[in-house]
Amino acid sequence: MARTTLRPFACLALALMGMSGFLSSCGSSLGGAIPVEQFKDDASTSASDYVIAVGDTLAIQVFDQPQMSGKMPVRSDGKISLAFVSDVEAAGKTPSRLAADLEAGLKSVVLAPRVTVVVEQSRPLTISVLGEVAKPGTQQFEPGLGVAQALAAAGGFTNFAHRDRIFVVRTSPKPVRIHFTYEALTRNMGPAATFRLKPADVVVVE
Repeated sequence: MARTTLRPFACLALALMGMSGFLSSCGSSLGGAIPVEQFKDDASTSASDYVIAVGDTLAIQVFDQPQMSGKMPVRSDGKISLAFVSDVEAAGKTPSRLAADLEAGLKSVVLAPRVTVVVEQSRPLTISVLGEVAKPGTQQFEPGLGVAQALAAAGGFTNFAHRDRIFVVRTSPKPVRIHFTYEALTRNMGPAATFRLKPADVVVVE
């Protein structure tokens, strides 16, 4: 029976095609996550900035406009109601950002509006650790909290955890999924080690 022999360049082409498919499948397995080395944080907020959430009570003061001022709850849809202005999205913003948005919205009815926003009552600041950890659940947020510390507080990994599949899910200011590896977290250097969690972040171990 005749035997087909591949020429060297054909073998190389097939090998490259196979490697390309392998790399592609590896990349897609991260589900669209951004490696922490490529993640650019939003410079407008820091880990210590308070982010308004559903259920908070806000004291809003519009200078020289008492009819527009008062205490307002953040409704379940994340919005507040303000006189002479349509419902305004509040959840997911810092108080200073919301004040700026309200000032912009009031310019059509108030000359040079000045607004201050104070959070009178707030929900506790927490982060969540879910997936293949010994003690999944919520943790109290502390400024400066890193991913490694959150994993340690959750009791570490289970026997089924993939140490190369650690993610941080952040929803504000826009949804993003950030990928970490255990090796990068424990090197104590680079973006993984210096990354700081923010309130409402979710750490997921697959």
